[in-house]
Amino acid sequence: MFEHLSIQLIMGQLLIGLINGSFYAMLSLGLAIIFGLMNVVNFAHGAQYMLGAFAAWFLLTTFGVSYWGALVIAPIMVAIFGLIMERLILRPIQHLDHLYSLLATYAAVLIIEGLMRQQFGSSGMPYAPPLRGGVNLGFMFLPWYRLWVVLFSLLVCIGTWMLIERTKLGAYLRAATEKPDIVEAFGINVPRMISLTYAFGVGLAGLSGVLAAPIYQVSPSMGSNLMIVIFAVVVIGGMGSIVGAVLTGYLIGVVEGLTKVFYPEAANLVIFVIMIIVLVLRPNGLTSGRGTST
Repeated sequence: MFEHLSIQLIMGQLLIGLINGSFYAMLSLGLAIIFGLMNVVNFAHGAQYMLGAFAAWFLLTTFGVSYWGALVIAPIMVAIFGLIMERLILRPIQHLDHLYSLLATYAAVLIIEGLMRQQFGSSGMPYAPPLRGGVNLGFMFLPWYRLWVVLFSLLVCIGTWMLIERTKLGAYLRAATEKPDIVEAFGINVPRMISLTYAFGVGLAGLSGVLAAPIYQVSPSMGSNLMIVIFAVVVIGGMGSIVGAVLTGYLIGVVEGLTKVFYPEAANLVIFVIMIIVLVLRPNGLTSGRGTST
């Protein structure tokens, strides 16, 4: 009986870890794209994730837009916000050290979260899941919506990797990062391409927020609670590595879930222990690559 319950507990936590890992992977993917193609440390990524969840909630409560409509509209809204932010805050300091972009985006986080907290308060607001029911796996009951999140996030991660690594547009993006003068000589507007890259990474954060809204309560602090973990995931995977960010995101989610089974007290620390070990043994991350290469 004890062994049976242990297997149920382990399998259940593995599945929960995979669900959490889906959010880790998508958020770290956007962060890796922005750093890999722009060399910008986007500390505002968590706030942009939060804005995606609030955009979905606002569209539903104000205009009656369903979750499926918000899944398209909300990331676009957040991406447009990202374009404005890139133009007003990041572009003037793009030639300065990484520290300036980190401090500027951190200041943006404080402003955005402060304004949202003033407007909506600190308590979370519910968002009803669009898919009801689920499937009994024997060791746990899996809601259909959480299964949808895992599958959809995996599809988004694979699609984004193919876009960056296997298309002409991705080749232009990588070339614009390394040799902007040569790319401009071919008639390509490099500043516009860089702006759209930031908007795309921010849009991924907004998309993650929409996915998270029915699982976690929509609140101004939902992004800041997650952002430190996401930065750890990106560091472990390799700053700027898309494959490293995605694989590490899922891996960390699973490891975190297993830790809750065998040593619950360390569940919130295991990610940072892994990060320290990786930094000591492989300072460039598990994939040891800069840019978007694997």
